Amino acid sequence: MARLALILGAFVAVGPLTIDMYLPALPALRADLRTTSAAVQLTLTGTLVGLAVGQLVIGPWSDALGRRRPLLAGTALHVLASLLVLVAPNLAVLAVLRVLQGVGTAAAGVVALAIVRDLFDGRAAATMLSRLFLVMGIAPVLAPTIGGEVLRFTSWRGVFAVLAGYGLLLLAVGASRLPETLPPERRRSGGVRGTVRTYRMLLRDRAYLGLVLVAGLSMAALFTYVAGSSFVYQRQFGLDEQQFGLLFGAGAVWLIAATQLNPVLLRWWSPAQILVAATCAGALAGGVLLTLAAIGTGGLFAVVVPLWAVLFAAGLALPNAPALALSRHGEAAGSAAALLGAVQFGVGAAVSPVVGLLGNNAVAMGGVILAALTLAIAVLVGVVRPWQLPEPHEDPAPAFAH
Repeated sequence: MARLALILGAFVAVGPLTIDMYLPALPALRADLRTTSAAVQLTLTGTLVGLAVGQLVIGPWSDALGRRRPLLAGTALHVLASLLVLVAPNLAVLAVLRVLQGVGTAAAGVVALAIVRDLFDGRAAATMLSRLFLVMGIAPVLAPTIGGEVLRFTSWRGVFAVLAGYGLLLLAVGASRLPETLPPERRRSGGVRGTVRTYRMLLRDRAYLGLVLVAGLSMAALFTYVAGSSFVYQRQFGLDEQQFGLLFGAGAVWLIAATQLNPVLLRWWSPAQILVAATCAGALAGGVLLTLAAIGTGGLFAVVVPLWAVLFAAGLALPNAPALALSRHGEAAGSAAALLGAVQFGVGAAVSPVVGLLGNNAVAMGGVILAALTLAIAVLVGVVRPWQLPEPHEDPAPAFAH
């Protein structure tokens, strides 16, 4: 299982790398392309839109064809888009290529979740997802730092050359090492009509839909940090690109620590209980950030500490919300994971430019985080009703299909 977690984590990490590695370059990219901060953040939105839409297509595709082929095809598209960025002449072309990068990256996210659901359920699934977050958590820790170091020797385009090289490495590893986990007798067909029927069935499940929304709103809090941190740390507090990369990586450590605490907590509490506690704690931290930033006290310290608390809460919420949602629909794991991922990154795409429109400062970040997690609490109470969720069935013994 350690090898599987490592392989899946490496694939899933391409998403955070694609999103985070060029964050230190956003101010330089804005100056090079002679545009605004809000317009530059639309390139991040484009990636998230591609991730959201791509998952809706790739999820049912993986239910019909198996997991390997969609995963490798998406990774190849990501490599191609990354190489084309090297010659992108303007912001419009860059934004389109970022959408294509997102579509390619979507395959890694949705197929990895589907593979976990093929093999695990309940607490075992939440534990495996926590292990995945440990592996993929290295990506947001290292990505801005790598990006900052790349910028020492080249322009922002060099970041995308590194991404292309990483994608080529993933293609080689996936083709030779990743097993097929969906045997032919469990595959679903039916074309467009079958896909529509599956999504209709998923959308009629109130608890599943609520859990998907909670996962999306938790991801929105995380992407608020991703979208706004480079401007807050560099423009508002005067850090350089390398200092930003180190501070961003230090924040990601809290996210990783929470994901690795999660399996320990699951020995005593259910995934639903941990999800509720984490969402409430994250909302409280967002309120503290907004308050301190609004009154202008504490400087950088008053921004960093509440943000780290938000990241810690997200690290507890993000493995448990998907585990609970996917446990309800093992018969359509690819489609269920696709809808989950589409909502997560769709909400992230909607939130990213909002931070820019509100000023790209600590007050904007705190306000958006608080709003997202307060809404998540409302969905938990009013829609999911976690006290009514059954204890998920446990199936800790995986069986690979070849």
